[in-house]
Amino acid sequence: MRRRESRATGWRTGRSTSGYSFVELLVVTTILLILASAVMPLARVAIQRQREVELHRALREIRTAIDKYKDAVDQGRIGGTDVKVGSEGYPPSLETLVEGVTPLNDATGRKLKFLRRVPIDPMTRDAEWGLRAYQDDADTTSWGGGNVFDVYSKSQGTALDGTKYRDWN
Repeated sequence: MRRRESRATGWRTGRSTSGYSFVELLVVTTILLILASAVMPLARVAIQRQREVELHRALREIRTAIDKYKDAVDQGRIGGTDVKVGSEGYPPSLETLVEGVTPLNDATGRKLKFLRRVPIDPMTRDAEWGLRAYQDDADTTSWGGGNVFDVYSKSQGTALDGTKYRDWN
């Protein structure tokens, strides 16, 4: 089949066009924008959920280390100058859990360490945690000092379930 040229325009008639028209590209772009706008809130929720999981893990890690320190004091493996009177057997700081303490009756110089490092709070992106002493009230936001009985996030944010991050147990 022979193609004919139009005399007026110089365009070939009867040929198949390859490519997309401007309207088709505009429709596809609009559809992609609508889909992307629907996915963005889901992505934000997924990121927040992941950070909440990391917060739970960090709180559990620190609290487990505090409990192991307290157990070591109660079992008599730590004592002497490492345990202060009135501390109830809790560590004086989170750094003590990282730096370690010398066990009683151990001349080797090794230290009992309870944390490799103080975890980063994923909500504040900082290694600073709110601290509570054994003598403090359960809902206090100021540390009385002396020992570290509990930790909490300093974030003022609200979780997906509606609770405040600083109130997480």
